[in-house]
Amino acid sequence: MKNKWQYRKIGDVCVVERGSSPRPIDQFITEDGGGINWIKIGDTTESMYITETAQKIKPEGMKKSRYVEPGDFLLSNSMSFGRPYILKIDGCIHDGWLVLKDKDEIFDKRFLYYYLSSKATYQKFKHMAVGGVVNNLNSEMVRKIDVPVPSKDEQMDTADLLDKICNIISLRKRELNCLDDLIRARFVEMFGDIRYEEKYQGIPLRRLCTTISGGTPSTKCSEYYEGNIPWISTVSLGPNYIDGSTAKGYITQEAIDNSATKLIPAGNILFGTRVGVGKSSINDVALCINQDIVAIVGIDKNRFNVLFIKYVLDTYQSYYDSIKKGATILGITGDDLKNTLIPVPPLELQNQFADFVKVVDKSKFTKTFGLLRC
Repeated sequence: MKNKWQYRKIGDVCVVERGSSPRPIDQFITEDGGGINWIKIGDTTESMYITETAQKIKPEGMKKSRYVEPGDFLLSNSMSFGRPYILKIDGCIHDGWLVLKDKDEIFDKRFLYYYLSSKATYQKFKHMAVGGVVNNLNSEMVRKIDVPVPSKDEQMDTADLLDKICNIISLRKRELNCLDDLIRARFVEMFGDIRYEEKYQGIPLRRLCTTISGGTPSTKCSEYYEGNIPWISTVSLGPNYIDGSTAKGYITQEAIDNSATKLIPAGNILFGTRVGVGKSSINDVALCINQDIVAIVGIDKNRFNVLFIKYVLDTYQSYYDSIKKGATILGITGDDLKNTLIPVPPLELQNQFADFVKVVDKSKFTKTFGLLRC
């Protein structure tokens, strides 16, 4: 039945308008209980709904802004552009938002939300978005997007089904997070809080390994990206082990020879120093890295378990976050990473922890497979 659905332009079925900010905004912010909700990106959560705001503006600020009501859709038009939300509150929005008002109430709110948040719609937005460092959507672009308009009953049935799927996915994610917490608790149980305790003497990482920085082959040479060597960004980092399946691209040997990227042998730690600072993974296959990643290689396997060191680095996440610097992109330096103190417990104890992690990972795989089947 989906192929029989009628499609219409968003601009034909919704009023699309951009937000506006009273300026200077600091003069309009108020703590008065009678203030108007001032809706910002920071007020969003993983939910499809916006239910509260951290700030309010004076009533006179509403005249210089855009007033929105419960049931309206908000669409972020910069940074994380194209992300939709349904309002549960009224308030005012700044120019980082677009508001979509269902003209004739032809949509089930959830149905439109799911369609606007789909990968297919995001790709349309991405193709249309303009900008330099930050892509932007404008109201005219959004008005041109096609949306399906099945009957209200079909919309409700579709939304109900997607609600059930999302609930199952959320449950599986919570279960996976619990398993991650279990690993962290086991680490502290076995080795203590290594940031504050001196249970084991710490050695600077620089004395235990060599670090290799990455790079990006020229995007002007399209043939560089027609190879079979995985080339990754920090988006791929996080899981304990990664292969080439989440690569940003697949490059040629010529691309490696003519750029700063490096081919990293399997079995080493890949660590994000920018755009995902502190994320790390061990590569199961040889692959190349971009400039936001440092490879930690040459670890003495007779003295250290690589998975143990990865988890040591994970425990320093809050510290790395606290020392990030940069004008436009925050990051840490290679020296910051290499100065990290690595405790030296007995190798047998490290291996016991690594074995525990692998058992938990098998359970995570089972739950992830179940999630994918949903």
